[in-house]
Amino acid sequence: MKRLICLLLLSTTCALGAAKDEAVDPQSGVTVDKMSRLRQLVPAEKLEAQAAQQYGSLKQQAQQKGVLAPEQDPQVQRLRAIARKLIPHARQWNDQAAKWKWEVNLIQAGNVNAFCMPGGKIAFFSGLLDKLKLTDDEVAIVMGHEIAHALREHARERMAKGSLLQFGAAIGSAIFGLGDAGQMVVGQGAQLALLKFSRDDETDADLVGLDIVARAGFDPRAGVTLWRKMGIINNSAPPQWLSTHPAGKNRIAQIERNLPRVMPLYAKVKGTSVKALPPYQSNVKEIAPVR
Repeated sequence: MKRLICLLLLSTTCALGAAKDEAVDPQSGVTVDKMSRLRQLVPAEKLEAQAAQQYGSLKQQAQQKGVLAPEQDPQVQRLRAIARKLIPHARQWNDQAAKWKWEVNLIQAGNVNAFCMPGGKIAFFSGLLDKLKLTDDEVAIVMGHEIAHALREHARERMAKGSLLQFGAAIGSAIFGLGDAGQMVVGQGAQLALLKFSRDDETDADLVGLDIVARAGFDPRAGVTLWRKMGIINNSAPPQWLSTHPAGKNRIAQIERNLPRVMPLYAKVKGTSVKALPPYQSNVKEIAPVR
């Protein structure tokens, strides 16, 4: 068995040279590396089933605690409307996304957090929407980024590398911020909600997310204003989302460098030219417009 595992790892590692060729979108947009072949050591179907089970458990526990927003909640409707625009552009990054049973739910808790599990299981926390006063474009940036992690199978790769963090039986308490209410979810699947990705994964998700957002008709320049908002909050009390999604000037600079790749896509959806687009103005006056 040890010999078989070694052979699998060796063959997969040797194949990584080919996997580093750039995946170029034929309709312009961003350019990123192909997904690591190491992820093939973990069956996608198993991981997605595990994610669906844990997502269902999170929903059930949130319902029992009275923090799962109802279907008719305006913010739930808002999130799902944004998702409906983004999801059609997911398939070009992962063919399997067409088969996913997408879900979008809102948890009414003060956490500044959001995630998308493998298989398209999305959750937002009301703290993220309320404390940052997110515009629709900024919501799309967050959602596009989280969707990109799932599309690019970063969790599957992390699992293959054996680097999933061990959160233990109190994972539900950590997610919901409910103190000792806990013992909600146990095991490896629960880690998918709070997985800390590598710096390369974060950059990858930023770029793919920008591409998806632009094609869906949301302004990708909102990525700059989002992280500037995060910077303001981080100066006072770092939110949970920043523990797994590190911010900083370098991240904003990376987004700005790639705006020329995605702004033409956004302008095309809007039926105009990039030059004719007005500067993007967030809803926080301390944040300068992005041109």
